[in-house]
Formats: sequence, C-alpha cells, structure tokens
Amino acid sequence: MTRSPLSVVLIGLLIALLAWLFLAIWPAWLVGLIGAKKVLVTTIFNGVTLAGLYFLVASGFTLVFGLMRNVNLAHGSLYLFGAYVGYEVADSTGYWILGVAAGFLAAALVGALLQVLVFRRMEGDDLRQTLVTIGISIVAADLMLAIWSGKTYQFGVPDMLNGAVTTPIVLAFRSNGAAVPMTYPLYRLVVLLAAIVIGVGLWLVMNRTRIGMMIRAGVDDRAMLSASGVNVHMLFAIVFAIGAGLAGFAGVVGGSALSIAPGEDVRYLLASLVVVIVGGMGSITGAAIGALLIGLAEQIGLAYFPTYGIVLTFIIMVAVLAFRPQGIMGRA
Repeated sequence: MTRSPLSVVLIGLLIALLAWLFLAIWPAWLVGLIGAKKVLVTTIFNGVTLAGLYFLVASGFTLVFGLMRNVNLAHGSLYLFGAYVGYEVADSTGYWILGVAAGFLAAALVGALLQVLVFRRMEGDDLRQTLVTIGISIVAADLMLAIWSGKTYQFGVPDMLNGAVTTPIVLAFRSNGAAVPMTYPLYRLVVLLAAIVIGVGLWLVMNRTRIGMMIRAGVDDRAMLSASGVNVHMLFAIVFAIGAGLAGFAGVVGGSALSIAPGEDVRYLLASLVVVIVGGMGSITGAAIGALLIGLAEQIGLAYFPTYGIVLTFIIMVAVLAFRPQGIMGRA
C-alpha cells in the first residue's frame, strides 16, 4: 500500500515528537502542563507492558472466538485456573518455569475437553454457547474459590528475571551535572518480549503455514475441508487447546507480575473481549493493536484521572464500533 507524502510527514513528526518526549529534558512549562516526566514515561511503559499481558490472554481468545467463532465466556476462568495450577507447581517444586509449563498444559487440557464435550455439540449456536460457558465460568469460579480460598497469591520470579533495568531515558540532572536515568522492572519487559515473540509466531503460523491455511479454510467451509481428508474436529480441538493454553500461560506470567485472586477471571475476560472487538475478530495483528490501545488507555487513566479512567477504554470501544464495526484490522 502506497502512503501519501502527507501521511509520511505526519508519521515522521509523530515519531520525532515521541522521541523528544522520551529523551529530552522537559522545560518548566511542559512540566507545569502535564506533570513530571517520570510520571508520563512510567505510565507509558506500564501501559505497553500491560498491553503485552492483555495480548497474551486475548491472543488465545481471538483464536477461539474471533477465528473459530466459538463464544467461550469461560476464557477468563482458564486464565485463573492456569495461574492457580502454575502457582501450586512452582511453590511445591521451587522452579518457576515448571509452573509456567504446568499452567499452560492444565489450561490446554481443560480447553480441549471443552471443545470436545461442549462446543462440538453446539456448533454454530452462539446463544447456547454463551449461556453454557457463562454457567461454566460461574461454577469454575466457585470451585476455585473453594479450593484456593479468597487469598491473594504472588509468584516468586527467578533471580535472573528479577531486579530493574537502567534505560537510556534521562529523567533529570543532579546538581553536580550527573544524569538520573530511568530504571524499570526487568520482569515486565520480559513479559512484553514474550508477548511479541508469541504474537509473531502466531501470525506466521496462521498466515505462512499449511496448518494456518487449514484452520482458516475450516472456519470458512468445514465440509469442503473435511472432504479433502482433514480431520476438522481434531484440528479445531488442537487450536482450542492452544488458545486455552495461552490463557493459562498468561495466568502464570500475569500472576508473577501482579497477583492471583478471585475476580481476575472476570477482569481478563472483559479485557479480552474489548481487545478482540477493537482489534477485529480473528486478527492477530488486530489483537496486538487493540491490546496496546487498551493497555495505554487504562494506565493513562489511572495516572491522570483515576476516577474516570475506565471511561477511556469504553470510549475507544464505542468509537471503533461507530466508525469501523468490524474492528481496526477485522474483515468487513
């Protein structure tokens, strides 16, 4: 797609402005206008890294809901279940990475069972899928509350992922002329890196491999794909398991960065729904864009007007639905 000279200039100016905001020492009038540089820069970093976590959850949701058209409103329960299982394994073995693997595998197994026992019997019936999975999520929430109680759990991350990273962003200068660089938690940057790697991997699989071609073909015309010799039910069960496993993986990763507690299932289900609606159903790129917008909006709202911060998220969703109902990267 060829861009107009004006759009190229505007994009260049925007990049230059962002670079100046991050790298330059702010004049007094700018500090008086929007506050200290540290607040804005930290807020943007928090928003981008939170977007990485939202993408990890929503990437699985966009496979199941956006691509396969399975309305799984128990997706948030898979996030919380994977987090709890991962915590138990990591706490009993002392190895965080085993907790990550256990969270992924446990949620993937439950997801495969859901696809075989529930969704396979209700293919194409969105209303029944919605009602049944709402019921499953309520039952799952009560079961997890009975097993793990209402306590808040926190993972201990490995020492190699702990600590802070010194960035090249200078926040101020001391009286002796020494620069004061910004530091940021290493683990949150690792979460962002994991989200980027998984996002690129999913995009390549869906758009550049034969498996991705079969998945997309199966969604559009299952009968024709089945007639070509492909086991469509097995294929969809595997895709559903991967989507659920990503939710469990995000549960462990997110629980390590934040915490695990009852109610997190609803929070991340709603976040996934908003991300998929904003980004576009079935689009990995759209999920990444949606997660970035929602993560930044949530953190900017918390930092600058916490009372009405949540409104930003819904303003974004309403604007997208009003002007592009299929989502930013969705197909018409």
